[in-house]
Amino acid sequence: MEQDPRWRFALSRDDIAEIHGALDHVRQSGLAWDKMTKFDFPLPGLADKFAEMADELENGSGLANVSGLPVAEFGDGLRHVWYGIGLNLGQPVFQDFHAQLMRDIQDEAVDTDSLEGHKLTTRDGEKFQSSKARTLSNGILRFHTDRTDVVALLCVRQAKAGGVSRIASSVTVHNEMLRRDPELAALMYEPLHRARLGEERGGELLSYALPVFGQLKGRFTSHYSRTYVEAAQEMLDVPRMEDHHWRALDLLAELADELCFEMTMQPGDMQFINNHVIYHARTAYEDHLDANADQRRLLHRLWLAMPNSRALPADHEVLWRNVAAGAVRGGIGQT
Repeated sequence: MEQDPRWRFALSRDDIAEIHGALDHVRQSGLAWDKMTKFDFPLPGLADKFAEMADELENGSGLANVSGLPVAEFGDGLRHVWYGIGLNLGQPVFQDFHAQLMRDIQDEAVDTDSLEGHKLTTRDGEKFQSSKARTLSNGILRFHTDRTDVVALLCVRQAKAGGVSRIASSVTVHNEMLRRDPELAALMYEPLHRARLGEERGGELLSYALPVFGQLKGRFTSHYSRTYVEAAQEMLDVPRMEDHHWRALDLLAELADELCFEMTMQPGDMQFINNHVIYHARTAYEDHLDANADQRRLLHRLWLAMPNSRALPADHEVLWRNVAAGAVRGGIGQT
């Protein structure tokens, strides 16, 4: 996969000119970026490239990396540009119960436990933060998936060192797990309880049960975040996992680490990941601590529901709310 050129895309001069034109168009309307629709940011010349990317995401590797967006040229219009690109590829969905559509991934340089997320304890007593809280720090992010068809990241500024993106095909992890230990692989098709960690506004149970692996009509899906499984085990009303469940999760994590490849995003790089078939992680990083805040590592994140997405097994409705192919689904519920 690392050597496969199909998931690598680059913007041409004509592409960039069209993006500038779309930004001029929406600026004339005075619309805020989060009020735009696809029709407010027209990119007809990029339609074929977006279609090719969408196909690669759903039917190919599950990854699309686009280089060459001149982020410095757009000034305070960069959020319009990034959201507009997202609208032309899919439908942005909410990332928290405050209706956040674009999340800044950066080190807040504060006690992130006081902002959001939880300090959790693993089985061996080690303390760690939830993945959500870690996005506000410079610590590692373990392999996981987000609750959306596609997670999209725009690199605005890179760190002084580290912050390497790690990519693993969950299909490859599944197949290798099946080869090495079929019994443990089979356990990942059974429901595991996960905590919601207070993400929903209300009306949802505090935990839910969902398999790590699922298949429907020959299409694979995986939803994996060990953090939420471990958090659920701290809840009194959740059944205790047995040792073989932990061994299965351990093997999955080992295989993701063994089979992954790494890339360092540069300013102007856009990374799109299909969460159904890709696990992603990040190494810890050292930021430019002696620099101003506007010189430190910053990525803008979108969550996209995709019009060409796969249908999901019925038991996935507990998380996705809609399992139909092409549905606007995922994200964080607002009611």
